[in-house]
Parts: sequence; structure tokens; C-alpha cells
Amino acid sequence: MNLVYFDLETQYTFKEIGDHHPASLRLACGVTWSTARNDFAVYWESDVPALIAELQTADRVIGFNLLAFDYEVLRPYAPSGILARIPTTDMLVDLTRTLGFRLRLDSLARATLGISKTGDGLQSVEWFRRGELDKVAEYCKSDVDITRRLYEFGRDHGFVYYYSKLGSKLKAPVNWRYG
Repeated sequence: MNLVYFDLETQYTFKEIGDHHPASLRLACGVTWSTARNDFAVYWESDVPALIAELQTADRVIGFNLLAFDYEVLRPYAPSGILARIPTTDMLVDLTRTLGFRLRLDSLARATLGISKTGDGLQSVEWFRRGELDKVAEYCKSDVDITRRLYEFGRDHGFVYYYSKLGSKLKAPVNWRYG
């Protein structure tokens, strides 16, 4: 089974585009990690057809906030309906359904894995603008790696940890058994 973990970074911020439609943000960099390849692949805007082809051939695409954000950013680049047909696990959707509220990837990573994200999307936009594409790719790879490790922990243990607003470490049950 080929599981593909996916995240992307954008060229613009919501504040700059003046709305909250991710499709207007434009892809700066997309990164996948494939269990079949056992490695990362980096895609730039000119590589989007190859990125979409990889997502389509995956047995399952896994990510954090894929449905409401990453896939929406990709929508203008994809033939109509393609993204909706990709077997997808959106960890944020699963956790929100279970807990009744949204969590941040960084909170889950700190509580479950003892690591923090290496930056944020706003910083990535600045790196992209300055032409520091290696920094954009490394940041995106880091998020994909965190997502993969978090998913694997949840798959293997049936739960992940997160921090409450008051700082308590709590468990959230998950059912991520896709291979």
C-alpha cells in the first residue's frame, strides 16, 4: 500500500488576497513523502501536474487540514472533480469530529512527539518572495515529516496527545489503520 503524506506552502497570505478563499493563494511548494518511495518529493508551481498525478496514484493521501486548505489551494490547477476522488485522510477533520474543536499541528507534535514545527506559513511566504526556495522546501518537508510521524503514532497506539488551553496534556482517540 502506497501512503502519500502531503503538505503545501503558498505564495500569498489571506490578508494579501483580501478574502478567505485558499484557491486564490497559489501554490509555492508542495511536498510529499511516499511509503513506496520511502522519500520526499518536492514540487513547485510548474510541477503541479506531476504532484496531482502522484496524489491520484496513492492508495491514500494523508495530511493535516488537506480538505479545507491544501486541496482548495490545488483546485485551480486540477481538472474538475479530480481531488474529490482521491482517497484521503485529513487528520484535522478526524480530530475535530472526535473532540468538537480544532487543534493545531504544533500542539499535537509537541504533546505527542516532543517536537515543534520549524516555522509557520507566513514565514514561508517571505522566504518564497526572497527566493529562498531551499528554506521553503525544508520547512514544508519538516511539516510533512511531523504529519507522517504523528499519523504513525496514532495508527500504532490508537490515540494522539494534545495540550489543552490550560496546558494539560490530554489524549484524543484516533482510528488511522490504513496500512
